[in-house]
Amino acid sequence: GFYMRSKPNRHCLRTSVLSLLVLGCLFIAPLGADEAGVDADIVLQNGELYLGDGELPTRGNLAIREDKIIAVGEFPIATAKIVIDCSDLIICPGFIDLHNHSDDEVLEKETRSLSNFLTQGCTTVVTGNCGSGPIQVADYYNKIDALGAGVNIAHLLPQGDLRREVMGTANRPASTEELQQMCELAEQAMRDGAWGMSTGLIYVPSSYADTSELAAVASVVAKHSGFYASHIRNEGLGLLDSVQEALEIGKRGQLPVHISHFKSSGKDSWGLVRTAVEMIEQSRRAGQLVTADQYPYTASSTSLSATVIPAWARAGGREAMLARLEVGHAESESIYQAIRNKITLTDNGHRIQVAAFDKHPDWAGRRLDEIARAQGMEPFELVLQIERAGGASIVNHSIDESDVQFVMQRPWVATASDGAAKVFNSTVPHPRNYGTFPRKIGFYSHQQQVLPMEQAIRSCTGLPADILGMQDRGYLRVGYVADVAVISLPDFIDRSTFEQPHQYSDGLVHLLVNGSFAIARGRATGALSGKALRKNSHSALTATDDIQN
Repeated sequence: GFYMRSKPNRHCLRTSVLSLLVLGCLFIAPLGADEAGVDADIVLQNGELYLGDGELPTRGNLAIREDKIIAVGEFPIATAKIVIDCSDLIICPGFIDLHNHSDDEVLEKETRSLSNFLTQGCTTVVTGNCGSGPIQVADYYNKIDALGAGVNIAHLLPQGDLRREVMGTANRPASTEELQQMCELAEQAMRDGAWGMSTGLIYVPSSYADTSELAAVASVVAKHSGFYASHIRNEGLGLLDSVQEALEIGKRGQLPVHISHFKSSGKDSWGLVRTAVEMIEQSRRAGQLVTADQYPYTASSTSLSATVIPAWARAGGREAMLARLEVGHAESESIYQAIRNKITLTDNGHRIQVAAFDKHPDWAGRRLDEIARAQGMEPFELVLQIERAGGASIVNHSIDESDVQFVMQRPWVATASDGAAKVFNSTVPHPRNYGTFPRKIGFYSHQQQVLPMEQAIRSCTGLPADILGMQDRGYLRVGYVADVAVISLPDFIDRSTFEQPHQYSDGLVHLLVNGSFAIARGRATGALSGKALRKNSHSALTATDDIQN
């Protein structure tokens, strides 16, 4: 296992059986607490309790038996197998990453622990985002349970791969029969425990679905109390129209709407996200259930092709796209102009940083303009060379810092990574894979005081649980599953950078997943105690005050 810089000597585990301690009144009535006290497997003692509800913390204890929280606050203890002194530490719910792309990685031996998320304090991640991932939900969940996982996995039905299953990558409206087939597959996915549906409306083939098609499939999701999460069609100058489409789909489908990685991307659109916030808050005031998530960085990350080449030019897959890029093709000049325009908006390619490129691994971490100069060519020519050689993943430094801070202060915006499980290698991925949650809490809340600590923690815990409709996670409450983080706040910080991203975060002292230690005294235990979390499709999701306020 890996080692994190924390203070294990101050916060060591102690195994003992305690005599009765009468500690006063309860602020939450503990399960099974009577005059004899509680019998617990684990007691986290004398910590600063953030319950996940956005309220100020209260000092107290947390008792766990098997995989459940049995007491919170001040209560008498009869017996406890393990007692941990949490003086000067925060105790809070484990973090729920609403937007994760570890769909494949959680099934692979070297990445199924999701170590880079455990070290951030994550106990649950949501897969199936941006319209991409498994559509056979039961099979996917069964594989996770058979193999084990470091964290819990909740899955969304990915609309892009749903459409691909039915009609490939065709750029046309779905026929009546095709739409019916998509709805039948969506029905099965929701019955099998999907939590909602996601779209990736800049990606092929998700982008080829019109509003009516999306609303029709969303209405099936709504019957099972699911929600609609969208990587909207345009996060630049088309942001407002794209948000409006998401709101319209929610109205037609009669289900909650969630905007993924909410931002305005590109210098020409900076500030536009503030108008989008006004639109969303107006809809919320009118009673529509709308939320969003955000990663706390000024850069995004995806493929180079999705960044600089229009979706219509990517129809039919890579080979079809490359054919259109050939000189003399009827559509090549239009594509060339779109690429040149994007390069201009990214400061001649300086804002685009290569994350991974198989043909030239040494280009990882370098900017397009820098590589182009070294190769004696223009950035436009470099883009064509990279695409013809198989494409690359990139980091796009395209977001305004003041916009980032403005968005994170909205009480309906959750924290999410948009990352995936990683191992240390020569690639240079986005640091959000390693640092999203400590950056939000340790840097923006604790150090910069951009938002109150109780709100920052809620954005990672209770709020995402409410958005999903989870009834047993996201809060420190009696009867809830013991997904719990213990944090040394002065030490809790991201170490991952854009130049050196493969660095675990610091300051997480203990982490319990389903009542088992995934991290103890800053060290990974190797436990794979995560589970596939299946949504109960018969439980109705209602617009709670917690989400609306």
